Amino acid sequence: MPVSGYDPEDVDDALESRLGESGLRERLDDEEWDAYRAEEASLVDLLDEDEIARLLDADRDR
Repeated sequence: MPVSGYDPEDVDDALESRLGESGLRERLDDEEWDAYRAEEASLVDLLDEDEIARLLDADRDR
């Protein structure tokens, strides 16, 4: 789901740096993980809007 006002690639980069590979792996099921790794889907596509907002807010608080 797109997040208004953000470039999806920038959001993906921020989420990936915040979570790391192990954190991403915990949040994505096998099918989602495979799609993400194959660049068929972005984290913006796979994570829900509330989780993206929460993770980005947590990143700003650091």
